[in-house]
Amino acid sequence: MLRVRLRRAERDGAADPRAMPVRQGAVPPRFARAAAAARFTGGVGQVLDLPGPEGRVLLIGAGAPRHATGWEAAGGRAAAAALACGARRLALDARGLPPAAAAALAAGACLRAWRPDRWRTRTEEAPLAALDLLVDDPAATAPFWARAEAAARGCLLARDLTAEPGNRLTTREFAARLEALSEHGIAVDVLGRKRLARAGCGALLAVGRAAAHPPRLAVLRWRGSFAAPPVAFIGKGITFDTGGLSLKPAEGMEAMRGDMAGAAACAGAMLALALRRSPAPAVAVLALAENAIGADAYRPGDVLATLSGRTVEVVDTDAEGRLVLADALHYARTRFAPAAMLDLATLTGAAVTALGHHRAALFGTDAALLAQVAAAGEAVGEPVWPLPIGARHREDLASDIADLRQCATGRLLPDACHAAAFLREFAGGVPWAHLDIAGAARRAEEEPLGPKGPSGFGARLLDALMAMYFEDPDRH
Repeated sequence: MLRVRLRRAERDGAADPRAMPVRQGAVPPRFARAAAAARFTGGVGQVLDLPGPEGRVLLIGAGAPRHATGWEAAGGRAAAAALACGARRLALDARGLPPAAAAALAAGACLRAWRPDRWRTRTEEAPLAALDLLVDDPAATAPFWARAEAAARGCLLARDLTAEPGNRLTTREFAARLEALSEHGIAVDVLGRKRLARAGCGALLAVGRAAAHPPRLAVLRWRGSFAAPPVAFIGKGITFDTGGLSLKPAEGMEAMRGDMAGAAACAGAMLALALRRSPAPAVAVLALAENAIGADAYRPGDVLATLSGRTVEVVDTDAEGRLVLADALHYARTRFAPAAMLDLATLTGAAVTALGHHRAALFGTDAALLAQVAAAGEAVGEPVWPLPIGARHREDLASDIADLRQCATGRLLPDACHAAAFLREFAGGVPWAHLDIAGAARRAEEEPLGPKGPSGFGARLLDALMAMYFEDPDRH
């Protein structure tokens, strides 16, 4: 992440470009002539590069931002313009703005400057490494920046994990990365194959049993500062998904290294809570497995005994995500008695078909929780859209030989709704929300807050949800 320093003025003798966010119709008088010649008005998306004897100035159109997300987008465009200049350091001029807007500018720049470069030996553009945030009062801005920085770091952890290839981020390595979060005060416990077998996690074990790297269940706990039932985040962490015996087509299979984006987002949210010392208790239960092919692979037609004791008829081994989540949901519910449960998963192509890459599908059992999730998503620019779980969706999962089927068969089925109906069976009576982030977990193209690739969707949403609704001890 960018190294950010709050300053009142530019460093003496600095040759770094200086980016200035400009509201619609509010071009500074000293730049008015150049702006008029370039037809720059401060509209959203406009960028004017002005080299001059006093240094390079980048005017960034901010439009008429009413929320933090507008300032984040302006900061992201500033970082993109600096990257295009080949700059290693950027001065981002937020003087005259409220502290919250200044912090949002810096957060947007940090998110946009991220690059999945870990495994590149050569890069086409020099990375932007440092940011001087110019503000009127660094002391007044610092608390706002600390809050924004924590959320940004959580999001970037999620992106870093999701960008990793399957041969590098094995279940073992994923667990090791999560264990490293203990340095921030997060308690981490990883259940290996033997402990999973003793517990009875038959669904998670079945999905991962053909892989060279066995499955794991990672439990991350942030205790907060007041006594209350925790909020539980449950994440699908399939480190690579071949589809199992129901093999995926070769085209596009390489993207299945990102089938653990739900677990990554939950881990990022836990990091954000720890970095800002959230007072609210939270726990993340992450089901880690590789859905591989082998002599011991689970099969369509198998019947699995889940951790809950309920049996499931397997229909399609490429619908493995709902199986591992079934065990993780039951574990979270019975072990921690949470106030609410939210699961995140790159679960179905149907969610992508319905909503594209701009919104996640939202399902659940508690109207208040669903409204809170939607509000938190809007607050951080990670929007969701509610979809139904109807009686027919559950009826479609009736099995002749087990308690329920894993999915329905046939063409043109509402598989996202079927998956949600399946997961609801394991949520019990706890308020529960399910976010199918299959489309939103990856950007199809470059956007103001990030390049094409992993988005980290969900990490900032969960962090905002906690801040907005679960950090007041008087509400418990």
